[in-house]
Parts: sequence; C-alpha cells; structure tokens
Amino acid sequence: MDILEKLSLAGLVPVIALNDANDAVPLCKALADGGLPVAEITFRTAAAEESIRRVHEELPEVILCAGTVLTTDQAERAVKAGAAAIVSPGLNPEVVRWCIDHNVPVCPGTSNPSDIEVALSFGLKAVKVFPAEAIGGIKLIKSMAAPYVDMRFMPTGGVNESNMLDYLSFDKILCCGGSWMVPSDAVKEKNWQKITDLTRSAVDKMLGFELRHVGINSGNPEQAQKDAEQLAKLLNWPVKPGNSSVFAGAGFECMKEPGRGKNGHIAIATNSLKRAKWHLEQRGFAFDESSAKFKNDKMTAIYLKDDICGFAFHLLQK
Repeated sequence: MDILEKLSLAGLVPVIALNDANDAVPLCKALADGGLPVAEITFRTAAAEESIRRVHEELPEVILCAGTVLTTDQAERAVKAGAAAIVSPGLNPEVVRWCIDHNVPVCPGTSNPSDIEVALSFGLKAVKVFPAEAIGGIKLIKSMAAPYVDMRFMPTGGVNESNMLDYLSFDKILCCGGSWMVPSDAVKEKNWQKITDLTRSAVDKMLGFELRHVGINSGNPEQAQKDAEQLAKLLNWPVKPGNSSVFAGAGFECMKEPGRGKNGHIAIATNSLKRAKWHLEQRGFAFDESSAKFKNDKMTAIYLKDDICGFAFHLLQK
C-alpha cells in the first residue's frame, strides 16, 4: 500500500509546526493515542528536520510527511530525515520534479485548474488544495474535480472538526489536513492529553459509528417470529418479516436460523467503511475478508474476525 493510500485511509492529517524538536515524539505519540498515527511536520520552523528524524527513529509506525516544503534542499533533507512524502503549499515544478526523480510521493498545493493541469503533466494523481476554505472550500473542489476525473484532493487551510465531514463525504477527497487537533497552546504547555482528546474527537466524528441493529440467534422461524413480536410489543415497533429473519422495527433482527456469533450479531454503521476498517485494524482488530459485501465495486459490509461478548460484529456503510 503506497503512502497516499495510507493517508486516504487515515482520513485526517494533523499539520504541525514545532519550535522544539524535543516535543516531536510525545506530540506524535499523543496523536497516535487519539487514533491518528500520522503527522505532517512543516518546515515553517528550524526544528522541522530534527523533529522528523526523531519521530522516524522512535515512532516508525507513524505515517510521516514533511509539509511546507518550498525548495529541493528542504525536500532532500526531509527525506533523509525520514519523511515518507512531501507536501507543499504551492506547485513548485523544481520540487515536484526532484520528488519524481527520487521516487518520493509528493502532494503539491493547488488553487485553480491551471495548477491541476501542471500537476497532471507530471503524472500526479493527488494534489493539495490550499488555502481551501479561503478560496471556496468544498464547492470549489467539486467544481474543479468535474473535468479531472482521476485527480484526488487534500484540502488544507480552514478545515476543522465542524466542516471536515463536508469535505470527507466527497469521494474525490484524499484526506483533510488541519492544525485544530494540535493547538499551539497545548504544545507550549506540553498538554499531550488535550491533543489526544482533540484527536480522538476528530476521529470519532469522522468515522461516525452508530449502532444500527442487534441480531438475535432465535434458532428457528417460529421462535424468531415470537421474539420479534415480543420486542415489538415492548417498544411499540412494527414487525417486519423477511426471508432469513424477522425485524422488530429497525433495531432488532431475529434470525430464523443460527447465524454468526454465539448469541447473534451487532451491526455498526459508519460514514466511511474503508476508513473505519483501517482505523480498527490499527487498534488491533482483524476482519473476515470473505464476509465482505460489495455494491458497484464499493464495500458495503464486513464482519470482524472474532466475536465480542458472544456477538459477531459487522460494519455497514451508511
């Protein structure tokens, strides 16, 4: 899996400016503890190169990008320090050419169709859009994306927890970059727990997990009907018979034959199944790939490999 695909699955890229390289490792650990083992350390400060080196050496699992790269010298230093990709605020042909010549993934900044066509001339498949909100936000990106069907976009600049879903819901968005998870006051105070909490909140909102229904292994059609009727009576919900199960409202599915899980299954809906799957894998969960269901080549459901509390769990795309 290449670095850009990993960034896409992560969904969010915290953008960091560090004045003290000693803060780099604890800060990136705080991000990872909150659910984002990814960081873009910017060359806005003199501590950038050393910060990248320390994170690369001590936290090799972190997906590490160098940001605000303006020169080929910065790009070379960043890569030697351990950056896996280069991100820049604008499209500097010299920087892009250096990255291509050295087989380094690069995501240059763009703000208009002309920039995108220059990126295409280099064979790039993804570009940064900066400053995203100031130049038109998701409306601009959707307009620009229409004629460039193979291009993906990483909006940065003005993206925050309140508007990130507007961007991430568009399938041409690679990921979103932002600094709101890493406020300067928290870094200055070395309040790593605050950064972890802000990161966890952003990841939770991005994935948008919701309990969709509980499946009960009633065992046979007669018991499934009886169970559904009891649950429906309890909650004043309608009974909805189906081929393999009987639903009580939308919240309980009583299975006519024993299904997955000792007791049944639990369905969790998510804003992005592919991102949710990746994030859960980072947390140590495994999936039964054979259980995956697809529609129009997009995954719509998949089960965890192991049961929890006697229940099988599966994710559903909202």
